[in-house]
Order: sequence, then structure tokens, then C-alpha cells
Amino acid sequence: MSSRTAPRLMTLQRHLGWPQAGNMATESSPLTTHVLDTASGLPAQGLCLRLSRLEAPCQQWMELRTSYTNLDGRCPGLLTPSQIKPGTYKLFFDTERYWKERGQESFYPYVEVVFTITKETQKFHVPLLLSPWSYTTYRGS
Repeated sequence: MSSRTAPRLMTLQRHLGWPQAGNMATESSPLTTHVLDTASGLPAQGLCLRLSRLEAPCQQWMELRTSYTNLDGRCPGLLTPSQIKPGTYKLFFDTERYWKERGQESFYPYVEVVFTITKETQKFHVPLLLSPWSYTTYRGS
């Protein structure tokens, strides 16, 4: 296996959840995210993100956490089980800064993913596939 192939294989193994491939500490958090830089085929390391919840009665966003993705493109521990409650949440990804730090022009200055949690007993995974010109997200498992 070439030196260029090994990191990509390890990333894929971690993404698929192979226990020998990475830290499984993120499983204790009911909300997780994973950002992959599809332009490079590698995890998006050091991407700033903010988690907010829409609060009643004013219907304003309350920021719960600011963090950065780790070497694997993940952000473990976004919420503890005691913090999660039904409601509307938003993950804000600072894509402009991420691409500028890499000397890359981009089209989207940020990505906001808004989603609803109805059952606090469930786990929620919000992956983001990111390139300078596009992004895709979905509810993962």
C-alpha cells in the first residue's frame, strides 16, 4: 500500500466504524457530525462549527457550543445526553475560513444544517460532504 493510500484507507475504515480504526468515544454523544473534504478525499480537519438550538418563546437561536473538527473530521461530544431535548437545532460550518486556510477559493461562505430532534433518546449523526463548490448532507446513522 502506498503512503498516499494508507491515510485514505484509515479514514474510510474509521468512517465505517471499524473499532480497530479509531476512537469510538463519540458514541456517548447523542449528536455527532463528520465532515469529509471531497476535493482531497480526506477528513476536513480544523473546520470551525457552531451548534445552536431554537429557543421559545422568542424563536431565537441560542448557541450551545463552538468547536473544531478533529484529525478525523469529527467533532465528538457536541451534546451530552443530559443536554439533548426535543427541538430545532442548527449546525453552522465556517467553510469560508476552512478553504481560505488551504489557499482555496470557494463558493459557499458557510453551510447551515437545520434539523429537528423529536426523541431525545435517539442518536443523531449529521455528516457533511464538502468541496469548494458544493456540499451534501444527510441524516446518518
